[in-house]
Amino acid sequence: MKNVELKLLAELAKSPRRSDRELARSMGVSQPTVSRTRMRVEKQGLIRYAGILDLAKLGFEIIAMTLANWRHEEYSDVRVAKSQDFIKRHPNIIFVSTGRGFKSDMVAISVHKSYTDYAKFMEEIKAEWAEFTTITGSFLISTGTDNVLKPISLDNLADHLIK
Repeated sequence: MKNVELKLLAELAKSPRRSDRELARSMGVSQPTVSRTRMRVEKQGLIRYAGILDLAKLGFEIIAMTLANWRHEEYSDVRVAKSQDFIKRHPNIIFVSTGRGFKSDMVAISVHKSYTDYAKFMEEIKAEWAEFTTITGSFLISTGTDNVLKPISLDNLADHLIK
């Protein structure tokens, strides 16, 4: 990847709303170079634009990271369709992936307005998914805590891209 592309991605990760002219000034290149490079990295799918929401201010008290294990590999086609349907019906699920760790092979991240909301969600998962998974554990994060050592941000990663 070209150095100008990495610099642009780093700048966009820090502040995606800046104009191409502002970005060009901070990067030390021309505005047309930034515009061409931005179009190229967008077309390649290297960047997506999304805001980082303040979940606590929006009324979400809990972020849950739920770990599980898949059962019965032979159900893979059914499992994928069922997973897609479940995710569509639950907009509070913000991330799901297979992986490995903590004796689990799947992780889901979801947000909840209250512990009661989270408990209902987990009961629904257990009822709908008992045939396909076993829940191995959840890690709950309170959005209202004053113990957040680093809020969600891509600033540090952006700086790491150009080192």
